[in-house]
Amino acid sequence: MAEHIGVYPGTFDPITNGHVDIIRRAARLVDRLVIAVAKNAGKGPLFTLDERLRILEAEIATLPPQPAYCIEVRAFDSLLMHFAQSVGASVIIRGLRAVSDFEYEFQMAGMNARLDPQIDTVFLMASERHQFISSRFVKEIGRLGGDISGFVPNGVAERLAARFAEEARRKGEAKKRVQTFEQ
Repeated sequence: MAEHIGVYPGTFDPITNGHVDIIRRAARLVDRLVIAVAKNAGKGPLFTLDERLRILEAEIATLPPQPAYCIEVRAFDSLLMHFAQSVGASVIIRGLRAVSDFEYEFQMAGMNARLDPQIDTVFLMASERHQFISSRFVKEIGRLGGDISGFVPNGVAERLAARFAEEARRKGEAKKRVQTFEQ
């Protein structure tokens, strides 16, 4: 019998508790789950691709051991369906937080089905406590000094705090250079 492989794609900038929840649940549905981290430079990610890969690998390592979990993290910079075909996937996993996500995801699933009808899309609803979490909101709240500890794993919260502190330091230095230049 062939191995049942699933792909869970995303930018994961940063990975949230909602992503971790979907990963845990998706890993129970397939023999092997490939977390596909999109390069997606067009979104202007906070973390580099290599950083996002390392963060995801670190978070996967903290999951409670399960005999059925076989999870790997890989980067991709191609059409999702081409990546899914290259790893032998039979299913794409997509998380849905709210009804507003559905229309976009439904359209994408339809296009993907036209590209390769042998690869199905499975939607997993976010758990109730994670439905409102998005990477974009986490970054915005964190950048403005809000407490993000309930939205992301501890290691991710620490990395975000360090990144935001570095951004603030660079902005402060740039502001000083402008002020010096203006004088």
